[in-house]
Amino acid sequence: MKALHRIDLNLLVYLDVLLRECNVTQAANQLGLSQPAMSNGLRRLRDLFNDPLLVRTSDGMTPTARALELEPLVRDILSGVERAIQPTAEFDPTDAKQVIRVMASDYAESTLFPAVMQTLRERAPGLTLDVMTPSDVSFLDVERGKIDLVINRFDQMPQSFHQITLWTDTFTCLMNRDNPILKRFDLDSYLAASHIWVSKTGMGVGVGVDPDDVQRLGWVDHALDALGKKRNIRVFTRHYQAAMTLAEQNDLIVTLPTRATWLKKDNPGVVVRDCPFDVPPLELKMAWSPLLQHNPAHRWIRQLITQIARDLNE
Repeated sequence: MKALHRIDLNLLVYLDVLLRECNVTQAANQLGLSQPAMSNGLRRLRDLFNDPLLVRTSDGMTPTARALELEPLVRDILSGVERAIQPTAEFDPTDAKQVIRVMASDYAESTLFPAVMQTLRERAPGLTLDVMTPSDVSFLDVERGKIDLVINRFDQMPQSFHQITLWTDTFTCLMNRDNPILKRFDLDSYLAASHIWVSKTGMGVGVGVDPDDVQRLGWVDHALDALGKKRNIRVFTRHYQAAMTLAEQNDLIVTLPTRATWLKKDNPGVVVRDCPFDVPPLELKMAWSPLLQHNPAHRWIRQLITQIARDLNE
């Protein structure tokens, strides 16, 4: 058994990054080391664990079974160290000066962030929000703590992430006040109309939409598919503001989360109607890396956003 005091615990940091990157050069860049220093670190790790840990294959550097076994253990150890060295002083938002990076969907940015920004300007004037789109961010970026928070609707999420539901929302239809469909707005007339599709869930680079791939179209089209129905989608967009502006044309309908339609409440040219069929409500979630769970500044901003969301919900 190796004596703990003889082991360089920095090697665990090296191992954590190596297993995430599976690339010596990229791992070295992450840690600000030279490639030879990183290669030497990998050699020492192999000696320490008596295992090659990373093996070169046709797919690049691939973790061994022993490395995969060590990965969650090492991350738990480093998370514990992170918690131990966090400052014990309470976070003072009035004096803080830092950038908070948040990935938010267009829906979340439009409905939640005006109130968040107003409160931050009053209570933490030195904090700056960097709001990024889902296409700008990967789950790996969040896991590493490069992104402070992600706020969106998620079909799936890594189990290691912490998360909270900010609110649930229903779906409604927005259209021009002169849209002829309003004379008899029911499921049949809804299906006969032309529609605007708007959605962007999850994270990562987006791809084009296949109108025939119902499984990828989302909540509204899943609900229609369950009824054996399909709507006539004429426009696909990922931006709620653009979708609502397009709905001002008198022959288009957009079906979207109700809170988004509140942004048009003062526009006399449009009207809102309940969906003529049931659509399951959506959940707006906020998630973050376990590496940031105990950070005082991070904890403060999470609590602030959660409280604002609850106040808006009421």
